[in-house]
Amino acid sequence: MEITFNFIIVMFLIGFIGSFLSGMVGIGGSIIKYPMLLYLPPLFGLAEFSAHEVSGISAVQVFFTTIGGVLVYRKGGYLNKSLIFYMGSSILIGSFIGGYVSRMMSEGSINLVYGILAAFAVLMMFVPNKGIDDIPLGMVSFNKWLAASLSFLIGIGSGIVGAAGAFLLVPIMLSVLKIPTKMTIASSLAITFISSIGSTFAKITTGQVEFIPAIIMVIASLIASPLGAKAGQKMSTKVLRVILAVLILATAAKIWIDIFLSRQ
Repeated sequence: MEITFNFIIVMFLIGFIGSFLSGMVGIGGSIIKYPMLLYLPPLFGLAEFSAHEVSGISAVQVFFTTIGGVLVYRKGGYLNKSLIFYMGSSILIGSFIGGYVSRMMSEGSINLVYGILAAFAVLMMFVPNKGIDDIPLGMVSFNKWLAASLSFLIGIGSGIVGAAGAFLLVPIMLSVLKIPTKMTIASSLAITFISSIGSTFAKITTGQVEFIPAIIMVIASLIASPLGAKAGQKMSTKVLRVILAVLILATAAKIWIDIFLSRQ
């Protein structure tokens, strides 16, 4: 892999844009950066990453992206510690399993898993969840075992594709567990951080990480994620949900188009 000035700029911009948006809407960023890493570098005549390399870079970058977002939202009192404990511990175990399983999968299979996860996330975003933002933060309750079971399954799938699973966690927390939007965004970043520990460790130990592009994206993430989180705190919950839904829908459409084209 040739490291040129253009390569550094493109990787930094992918990391910055993805991390800003992920900090804003409470996701780790793989739903955005996975397709950007897969498709943008070749458009600029740069290195073409394999699905395994993209998932590895994404896993490392998400680990650092979520740190900045959590620190910003922690000051606003939006973190639900009980939710983070139950979902975080379950998704951590699942992501370890998924990260190791991915080593035995083909690139086509990894992309297919990613497409299925993204499509499911799109469907969940359209489940009605009116009134949840009227619940006082101190009175939020949820089914702990349902939360733990769902996050374990999300962890397996997200570990396979190198994502931390927030693009699935957020719709489920909103639509199934009925958690208010800004508490969902803040808590999902913390859960995503925990999840990324498992997938990052698995990707590194199985040799699926290209460290130079990962480092460039980490630097961009540490700058952009807190900025996105601060912007998200000032935006209305309706706008945040629309942004998240559009990002997930666009990514799911792109992945599925490429899956169908590759099978022609």
